[in-house]
Amino acid sequence: MFSPATRRKLSEWLTAYVFLAPWFFILFVFIIFSIGWAFYLSFTDYNLFSPPKWVGLTQYIRVLRDRDFLQYALPNTLKYVAVVVPTQTVISLIIAFALDQNIRFRRFFRTAFYVPSVTSSVVISLIFIWLFSKVGIINQIFGLKIDWLNSPTYALPTIMMVNIWSTIGTMMLIFLAALQDIPVALYEAAQIDGANRLQILRYVTIPALRPAIFFVVTMGVIGCFQVFDQIYVMTAGGPLGATTTMAYLIYKWAFGSTNIQMGRASAVAFILSLMILVVVLIQRRIIEREE
Repeated sequence: MFSPATRRKLSEWLTAYVFLAPWFFILFVFIIFSIGWAFYLSFTDYNLFSPPKWVGLTQYIRVLRDRDFLQYALPNTLKYVAVVVPTQTVISLIIAFALDQNIRFRRFFRTAFYVPSVTSSVVISLIFIWLFSKVGIINQIFGLKIDWLNSPTYALPTIMMVNIWSTIGTMMLIFLAALQDIPVALYEAAQIDGANRLQILRYVTIPALRPAIFFVVTMGVIGCFQVFDQIYVMTAGGPLGATTTMAYLIYKWAFGSTNIQMGRASAVAFILSLMILVVVLIQRRIIEREE
């Protein structure tokens, strides 16, 4: 019925899709279907124990009027992104510049800065709970009596610091790779033209690092908007909502209380997704305009 060449192509096609089948299963069941189901739930009133009841945009309206969302989750999330993203980007870039130089123990320092990035965030959170407790090492070293994680003033900045410390290693590695990818000829040409170190940094290095900076900032924005694990482990959204973020509010409404509100939690999830999309598109537009 089929020629040998056609049968061989069909066999190759079938073999390829057999190997791809597990990936397609994961894609459609755990990603496409899950996102579609969550989007549907955001227009319903659903508590896991009764069938979803269609309510239209009611859940979105409730979220935008909710005190926990407006007073705690939204401002805390925006504050977190505004502080952590630029800080971790600048610090990791400075460290990358330093460790790109020919200094002693360079490999050791690279490894030391990178280790927190591959350490469990739960483990890191537990360590910092101990460090920043009222009788912890930080207070003992500096002679303080601050209850860092139970203070509405200090709880969120403490978690910010933990996140910055644990993520700069990955970003440093990206910047190091980008720095080593810059052609030496560009530096030589700049030096021949009489450029000093500051001018080389401004007109050669930084423009060459622009794609890496865009990638690092984008990943930082996405990660910071979704911050959850450190907050869940270290403060559980407290004290008095001082560390409640949008991701934690999703968990709280969906699983963290006896009053399960899957529809409202799904609405917050899609509002959060829309915010991330808008910020990333703005970043992309800025980068394209500069180029």
